[in-house]
Amino acid sequence: MRLTVRHTTRYRYDTPLANAMQQLRLTPEDGPSQTIVEWSIDAPGIERATTYKDAFENRVHMVSRSELVETVEITASGTVDTVDTNGVIGHEPDAGAPTRLYTRVTPLTQTNQAIRKLATLAESHDKIAGFHALMHAIRDKVDYKIGVTETHASATAALAAGEGVCQDHAHIFIAAARSIGIPARYVSGYLLLEEEQASEAHHAWAEVLINGLGWTGFDISNAMCPTDRYVRLTTGLDSRSAAPIKGLRFGGLEENLQVEVDVAQAALQQQQ
Repeated sequence: MRLTVRHTTRYRYDTPLANAMQQLRLTPEDGPSQTIVEWSIDAPGIERATTYKDAFENRVHMVSRSELVETVEITASGTVDTVDTNGVIGHEPDAGAPTRLYTRVTPLTQTNQAIRKLATLAESHDKIAGFHALMHAIRDKVDYKIGVTETHASATAALAAGEGVCQDHAHIFIAAARSIGIPARYVSGYLLLEEEQASEAHHAWAEVLINGLGWTGFDISNAMCPTDRYVRLTTGLDSRSAAPIKGLRFGGLEENLQVEVDVAQAALQQQQ
């Protein structure tokens, strides 16, 4: 499937922004499930950006600006050809981070008794069936609802609340997998919506490392494995390390953030 993506982030400040430095993880890479046809980033300072790959093999553009502004707009857009691999990405022999890194517990993926109880569902001999059971159990316990959790809520907080969004579902799933020694990682990206699917402006899911298959994705919010409707953008230990945009600023005491993502098949545009 050929998908077009346009991802715009706008920052508005109550007072002029004097200086800022941002890491832009806004460039998807070729892989088993996708091929990048074309991609570009339009952002202040992008022509002077320092480009590198981080520990998780995400391509990063480091941009900075020093002029006084009250509005900053960053747009990433392009075309991606995708294939349905049933969520299987496979093994990555050239990956920068060792797989054991993905068993590391972060503040957002800490466990408690409730998460460890859920994790027992994935301890079956058939790991595919086990992780599908875990996915559905989390979805049953945590209703999809926008605006009820903080931007970077922990897995334990989201499970206790019983409501959350895609990143909350992913954190709980990752925390459960790591609690039984299975490497798990957070994935952010884009989704071409079907009528019954739930998604925010920017989507997130989880991948676990399964013997014999390699990295395999699970979209807990939509209770399915990623298909050719998904575009992988970044990976990391949690939503913080996989965030598409991170940075520091001086000035602009109060920040107003607006994110718009449009994903379309060919020329037929569908807004998330």
